[in-house]
Amino acid sequence: MELLDACAILRCAYFMRIISEVVDMHHIYNHKAPKKPTNLSVNSDLLTKARDLKINLSATLESALEEQVRLSAREEWLKNNKKAIISLNELVENNGLFSDSYREL
Repeated sequence: MELLDACAILRCAYFMRIISEVVDMHHIYNHKAPKKPTNLSVNSDLLTKARDLKINLSATLESALEEQVRLSAREEWLKNNKKAIISLNELVENNGLFSDSYREL
């Protein structure tokens, strides 16, 4: 592999790490966006039990949706970057890491 290719892959890995951190952090959506009334169907028994327990339905749904959006965005990102991840793993497997000589066993 040419040096330029290796540098390009390492730059890609750097940005992949940054993007991955952003996707994993709370920046997945705008928390200050206005609320929007929405109609949805929920199992009546579950709804009754949740209301009896004074569970905040909106907050619970938002939390569950946020987690699902985060997971879906991560899966999509991994799918879109699969080739770069494989290339980087192959590069490291074939050449090691630049810091290997500084490791202490």
